[in-house]
Amino acid sequence: MNKPLTKKRSLVFFLVPNFSMLPFSAAIETLRIANRMLGYEAYSWRLASSDGEKVLSSSGIALEVNSSLADERKFLGGENRPSMVLVCSGIYVEDFNNKSVNAWLREVYNRGVAVGSLCTGAHVLASAGLLTGKRCAIHWENLPGFSESFPQVDVYADLYEIDSNIYTCAGGTASLDMMLNLIDQDFGESLVNRVCEQALTDRVRGPHDRQRLPLRARLGVQNAKVLSIIELMEANLAEPLSLLEIAEGADLSRRQIERLFRQEMGRSPARYYLEIRLDRARHLLIQSSMPVVEVAVACGFVSASHFSKCYRELYNRSPQQERADRKLTLQMAR
Repeated sequence: MNKPLTKKRSLVFFLVPNFSMLPFSAAIETLRIANRMLGYEAYSWRLASSDGEKVLSSSGIALEVNSSLADERKFLGGENRPSMVLVCSGIYVEDFNNKSVNAWLREVYNRGVAVGSLCTGAHVLASAGLLTGKRCAIHWENLPGFSESFPQVDVYADLYEIDSNIYTCAGGTASLDMMLNLIDQDFGESLVNRVCEQALTDRVRGPHDRQRLPLRARLGVQNAKVLSIIELMEANLAEPLSLLEIAEGADLSRRQIERLFRQEMGRSPARYYLEIRLDRARHLLIQSSMPVVEVAVACGFVSASHFSKCYRELYNRSPQQERADRKLTLQMAR
């Protein structure tokens, strides 16, 4: 079935301080290329911020915007009403808490406008109550903190998710893939292929393609048994498995596992397991406001004191210092 050749969409990119430039520019450039291939402005957009002032990105580049939140509220009832609103954010999104923005996003959604997010913007949508019971995607680095903050949301480490009229993507180049999906809905595969050729991308990734490199490539490990054990560990961080349970799951003896990890990872399986639990704890300390004792429990530590001891040994600082440094960094960013 042929797609309508004169279809038009208007988008609002709402910029949150410290937004990531890569997903933002990838999204807009994909739409710009589509316009060029079509020969007319099928996709138009404007940039918005809370107060209508320019917004500083995480790379230190500030962008001027076209409208404020007050302007956007007025536009909802007129000819400037958008087809879609996309929240663009990045680092420190957990500290963005604007009730007016939340209310506006709910109003936009309730009026039938598609709502979405780039990179960590799902955090803003969840704060507005729009993701309860919905599937969404967020950058893998932010997933642990997001899951703890919004347990009622079905969050996945997918490239992007589309649930009803809500579009979320994990950031980076995943915004290109989500925009290609939008273009496919509007104009079909032929235009998508032409855009890909212009963007020098050789394939269209699906929503459920992995965000991260496979363990084999990421760790430089080829042993299938070691990789399966690491996957088992990563799936059981809050309630760590014993080495005996891991051995039974891998169909190996404890001694075989010890030897394999010494050979492939340069440390014992217990040490490696501890390090990936502490890595998740570090993400939670940096990306959430969870009390240190709750972070400890979420990462499988029986006491805050043991957690602090292990954390200090690995990172040469206490969990409290990590949290304090994060607050200082945030203040400097402002």
